[in-house]
Amino acid sequence: MSGDGRPGGALPDDADLIIDDPAEASPRWVTTVLRRADLDIEVTAVRSEPIGTGQLSANYRIHLDLDGADAARAPATLVLKLPAGSDQARAQIAAGYRSEIGFYTRFAASTTINVPRCWGAAISADARAFTLVLADAHPARAGRQVDGCAPAQADTAVRNLAALHAPFWGLADLGDGVDWLRRTDEVGLGFMAEVLAASTAPFVERYAGRLPAEDADTLRRVAEVSDRWGRHVSGRHSLIHGDYRLDNLLFEGSSAVIAVDWQSLEIGFPGRDLAYFLSTALAPARRRAHERDLIRAYHQRLTELGVTGYPLEDCFHDYRLGMLQGPLLTVLGALYATHERTESADRMFLSMAANSCAAIRELGTLELLAA
Repeated sequence: MSGDGRPGGALPDDADLIIDDPAEASPRWVTTVLRRADLDIEVTAVRSEPIGTGQLSANYRIHLDLDGADAARAPATLVLKLPAGSDQARAQIAAGYRSEIGFYTRFAASTTINVPRCWGAAISADARAFTLVLADAHPARAGRQVDGCAPAQADTAVRNLAALHAPFWGLADLGDGVDWLRRTDEVGLGFMAEVLAASTAPFVERYAGRLPAEDADTLRRVAEVSDRWGRHVSGRHSLIHGDYRLDNLLFEGSSAVIAVDWQSLEIGFPGRDLAYFLSTALAPARRRAHERDLIRAYHQRLTELGVTGYPLEDCFHDYRLGMLQGPLLTVLGALYATHERTESADRMFLSMAANSCAAIRELGTLELLAA
């Protein structure tokens, strides 16, 4: 942290904390992690098991046998997150590794968004190795993009999202001293528009026969006007998740949600997060029935957390403008993912394309960009 308490500075690079295999999470190693969090603890045994199916990183649940004065209040299980894949794959996603470590160590404490407690975090200088030790959110369960979610879950999720955006809303010095934090301004969005324009035809071709003609046409039209997006959204910024979707949210029923996977963290237009979540998480009919109430819930939470001078109608306008986030991440995610293509991933991308294209048409996003 900087002297005035704002996030900043270098990422933690404690060499003795960085491991590359769950077998290295020995009782002595976990004891060190927990003692750094001021627990008078002795870990006497550790057992690990893989969880999730991540390709760019790997997650493990580690079970602990504990002794010591603070054993009763220490966690019995933790989640260990490590990089995965080849050295080349790690180099490609190094910026994402920095972003995730940076969020937990520099920004999480400044926001009330529900995230797992971070017990330990470190990353190597080249960002190809990192270690993240998080609280275990079990029995919370991850959402599934292809299944969508209930309106009550969406309400919880958008209120949680507002808790990320509100503390950093419009801060002029948000990125000062944080050289690893991406800022996607008009120039950055212009570059992504060029990539999207070059990638849309291959995406449509890949899913020919499974992608309805109406959605293929919407994707092409998005690609044609995406170079205008940056100048429409450059006037407002906050810290944004960048990939706030169901697969990155852990739900405890409908009343609580925990946001994970912070590798796409950036300074950007808040409406992108809101639009991306609602347009992909809810099928068109359900979204139409509930989106006004959900945007009102998000806006109300922003207001409760101190955001002023932002009328509800501006929030809805930003939501409409943010809709290009859906096609952008869907197309680029499908074509440039480093992991092997699977049928389940194809179903996810097709669901995201269908839902986000319907929202773009119904909300007149392309017409806004043409203005």
